Amino acid sequence: MSELALFKGGLPAYLKDMEDETTKALAGSSGGVKRISIEGGVFRMMVGGKEIAVNEDRAMNIIIVKSAPHDSRVFYAGTYVKGQVSTPDCVSNDGITSDPKSKNRQSVRCADCPQNVKGSGQGDSRACRFQRRLAVIPENEPNGFVYQLVLPSTSIFGDGENGKLPLKAYARHLEAHRAPVSGVVTEMRFDTASSTPKLTFKPVRPISEQEFEMVKVAKDSPEALSAVTLTVSQTDTVKALPTPAPEPTVASKKAEPETKLADLLDEFDD
Repeated sequence: MSELALFKGGLPAYLKDMEDETTKALAGSSGGVKRISIEGGVFRMMVGGKEIAVNEDRAMNIIIVKSAPHDSRVFYAGTYVKGQVSTPDCVSNDGITSDPKSKNRQSVRCADCPQNVKGSGQGDSRACRFQRRLAVIPENEPNGFVYQLVLPSTSIFGDGENGKLPLKAYARHLEAHRAPVSGVVTEMRFDTASSTPKLTFKPVRPISEQEFEMVKVAKDSPEALSAVTLTVSQTDTVKALPTPAPEPTVASKKAEPETKLADLLDEFDD
């Protein structure tokens, strides 16, 4: 059996929940949070802060299984340097008060913080930036592994246009059609008109019964809780990649199975 055949179909059911301290000991670690990073305008699969795979497609399908209850906030005192590993100076899990464990706490209340003033960052921006943490499962993930996805403010706020919806507008759209966000496969796509990595979202299809059972288990798992919780020290090691080429005007697509979901929510309201 080839390695591809071994992992593509997933492990047998009787092995999936097997606790294996031997593998952890031989690997020299106790595991790590799985993440999807969007640095550099590509999807990077991270485990324990290390980049293990790169998906340079413009879009990726996921199932959102859990969200942090609030937008978090992160402040870095220094200037960002590509490839340099650093931890945030000050963080807030709820966007209201800062974490007392922050290494360089700026203010107790975010509303009173000098880093929350327009112009404290580049141009008219604020130096302290909003984020939203999600727990997601990639489509066709046979083992139901949960990944953390951290979205910048540009992927969270705004009304969107031409069917390109940021996260909150996408959630409102689903809510208006009484469609649960965890009940659909969501396409996240890089907005190539943006100068910085920015994702937009749209529904692809309803989840299958098998995926539904997977979501029920994943949404309350320790991995999902960890994915949506902000920590004061989260670092990545990312390999440098060339800037992705603009998306082709015409691209071939794989045939997709017939799906309803209210005709994809009335063709995404045109």
